[in-house]
Amino acid sequence: MDFPNNHSTNSPFSSSSTSSSTAHHPPPSSTTDTDPMHSWWESVSKQRSRILSLSSLLPSDEITLSSLADSDSPAFSLLSSPSAYSIISSALWSTSSGTGSDPLCQWLYETFQSSDTHLRLLVLSFLPLLSGIYFSRIHSSGSSSLPSLAGFEAVLLAIYSSEAKCRSGKPLLVQIPDLSQPSLYHTPRNKPVHDGSRQSVGVLSPPLEPHLAIKSTKRAIIVGTALDCYYKQISQMPAWSKRDFCKFAAAWAGQDCPCRTKLDRDDHDHNESHNGNSNGHARFYREDSGFSNGTRSRDDDNVDDEDDVIKDALVEMDSLGINEEDAENLERKGVRIPLPWELLRPVVTNLGHCLFGPSNPQDVKDAASVAVRCLYARASHDLAPQAILVLQSLIRLDKSARAAAKAAATANASSNANTPSKAKKPEILLVSK
Repeated sequence: MDFPNNHSTNSPFSSSSTSSSTAHHPPPSSTTDTDPMHSWWESVSKQRSRILSLSSLLPSDEITLSSLADSDSPAFSLLSSPSAYSIISSALWSTSSGTGSDPLCQWLYETFQSSDTHLRLLVLSFLPLLSGIYFSRIHSSGSSSLPSLAGFEAVLLAIYSSEAKCRSGKPLLVQIPDLSQPSLYHTPRNKPVHDGSRQSVGVLSPPLEPHLAIKSTKRAIIVGTALDCYYKQISQMPAWSKRDFCKFAAAWAGQDCPCRTKLDRDDHDHNESHNGNSNGHARFYREDSGFSNGTRSRDDDNVDDEDDVIKDALVEMDSLGINEEDAENLERKGVRIPLPWELLRPVVTNLGHCLFGPSNPQDVKDAASVAVRCLYARASHDLAPQAILVLQSLIRLDKSARAAAKAAATANASSNANTPSKAKKPEILLVSK
């Protein structure tokens, strides 16, 4: 099925929606569009109109979505409402969702066409859930029984087209430093020669081509580009959206991998038997050898000389402070999918923020930590050097950050215990006669 390229007037769905644009009109005013108050009211009116149209599509037993539209920031109120998230996620998980006639997908598609940044942010917050469900149905169905997911694909194409328009046909580039040149912190013995031809440039993403439909060969680049668009706003995303992303990322890596509980646990037991686990934590070893029939081949004489191989996520649960209930929640959703670099790169980029974002709650960081380790095991199987390098670096940083946080907490606790508390002065009550 073909879809129009990011045109709100030509909706790809079977019927066009009629949003309640007549509700909550701004009061008549002679102010111009440059008036901040007028712009704010216009934005709130658009948000109220879209949320009111959404409330007419979804059942709301516990909460009425229309009540969220009455706030001063309707889109933010919806993002902050756990009940609203439960209602929308339940609708997306329903068996009839994702089709070309799905009213919720139609609402997401048309809402993303809005020029209001808050409404676009609202749609992007559900991108991890939508893409996770989309991949689950694509890869869990046989080729003969492939369901119609035109609704999901229309939303993904709308986000992809928006990102392609922002890039203006240019690739995403990154400057790679020339290590042959002296750094800023050293005085060169000889005068450096600045040769512009020696500058190395890496291509993160090639120029984007326009697409009117999602073909199987272009599915990874389209979803990956949509995740790039998600990353631009990830600092404003609610915690539940980031948790959904981490859960699906772990599932996409293949959590039922037969070596997840065997390969690195052998190293863990080997390390404990030889080192007595003196530091109370599981050490990591580097294994440069490949896999053979679900097991890793390694030279036992060189194991103690190598100290940074990533353990299986289940082995790391105790040292990371992640309980088994969190692991069960991670395995509840999603399926194992192909992970080419054009999809894996934005996934890892988003996980990096989830892992180290200063405003992220601990459960988001824990979920990202598990997802990174699952992806590392997958990259080791796929023999993807780029993925192995970046995921290994993330795990090292994660371990360092957790060790530093634990040391700081221990030092703070000991400092509070050794600090004598001041005697409380007796209260003097003044009584008037």
